[in-house]
Amino acid sequence: MVKDMTKGSPVRLLLAFAAPLLLANVFQQLYSVADAVVLGRGVGVQALAAAGSTGSVHFLVFGFITGLTHGYSILISQKFGAGNEAEVRRAVANSGYLAAVSSAVITAVSLLFSRTLMELMQTPADIFEDALLYIRVIFIGIFATVFYNILAGILRALGDSISPLIVILVSSAVNVGLDVLFVMVFRWGVAGAAWATVLAQALSGLMCLFVLGRMRLMRFQKGDARPDGAMLRELLRLGVPVGVMNSVTAVGGMILQGVVNGFGSATVAAYTTGVKILSLAEQPGNIIGLSLSTYVGQNLGAGRLDRIRLGVRRAVLLSLCIDVPLGAALVLFGRPIVALFVSGAEQAVIEASYPYLFAAGAMLWVLGLLFVYRFSLQSMGDTVVPMLSGALELLLRISMVLLLANAFGLGFLSICIAEVSAWLGAAVLLCATYYFRMARAAKESVLKG
Repeated sequence: MVKDMTKGSPVRLLLAFAAPLLLANVFQQLYSVADAVVLGRGVGVQALAAAGSTGSVHFLVFGFITGLTHGYSILISQKFGAGNEAEVRRAVANSGYLAAVSSAVITAVSLLFSRTLMELMQTPADIFEDALLYIRVIFIGIFATVFYNILAGILRALGDSISPLIVILVSSAVNVGLDVLFVMVFRWGVAGAAWATVLAQALSGLMCLFVLGRMRLMRFQKGDARPDGAMLRELLRLGVPVGVMNSVTAVGGMILQGVVNGFGSATVAAYTTGVKILSLAEQPGNIIGLSLSTYVGQNLGAGRLDRIRLGVRRAVLLSLCIDVPLGAALVLFGRPIVALFVSGAEQAVIEASYPYLFAAGAMLWVLGLLFVYRFSLQSMGDTVVPMLSGALELLLRISMVLLLANAFGLGFLSICIAEVSAWLGAAVLLCATYYFRMARAAKESVLKG
């Protein structure tokens, strides 16, 4: 159901929106966690390392497209907040055209250069072919993932976080079942895990389409679905910088992954496990930011700057209250958590993963603030500074790895430090920009008054 977030308590609105969204994102993360558990337990550490070594390449490709779709949902939330239903439908139609074209082009390019990308990542020879097979299957399913992301983004822009939760609950159960069937029963290895994820994403998209099709708001009138040049340009203005930001951030991850791959498959497995655990731990902060994105977008459309300011303050407090204790849990219980992903015989993997979880846990609150300010700025229409923050993350990752790994010989520990240093630098830039923008907007409001 749609929800108007321009009225009511910001805290209640954010919590009510975030709770089902958090559960949905956790279950979505379980897509990849299911792959890791089934591959690690059912096939072995080699298969786990093969799938994990593709993570940054996966984010490079999918991050750009999902960044585009998030930018499109920003405009949809603004139109909805302004109360213009016809404009909402036009934005939905035009964003669909752009998403379809983008996914088709990137699918072709990704498949063409998949081997080159994996070679650039210095993927270890003993897992290279499995890693290549895994990422190619995932690339074949790009359209399914984009299909789901654009439709779920539309639902969120309209204030509906319940429907995506139901969709993910169903598709997650299907994903786990297919993982077991394809990997454990059919013995398809890494390809089976990849196909399970692709098919589950396709099911998610179909279910979201069904929900949207039943909405009165989505009953298109004559001319609503006509391509509109001005709106296409506005969608691209919002979406392209977000996509570029995701891709730039992914390049930093690829550089780190390439360095990790040079340490051998055992370290790759340790890093893969740590990243998957972090992907779950960061979800509360990410979801608070994503909830705030809808809230800010709708209130910007309604011209409620005061509610934007209040909502961001409340989101900062919520983020800190959740991420500080969650980060402490990673620091204190990192080893037992890692043991859930690998067999007891892989003690070296458990010990190698812990420094990454220690660093991530200690700085998780910074990542939460990064999400709050990044999503706020994007939904206010400023997608350039968040894009620059992604470039800053890239610069910090490269410089820290070069300094710590090469100059001081810290090895895998340099990866752990570089990751959290990138968060801190980007968070400072985004925080400063947000308060500068709000101060300038308040001054302009006073002058107009």
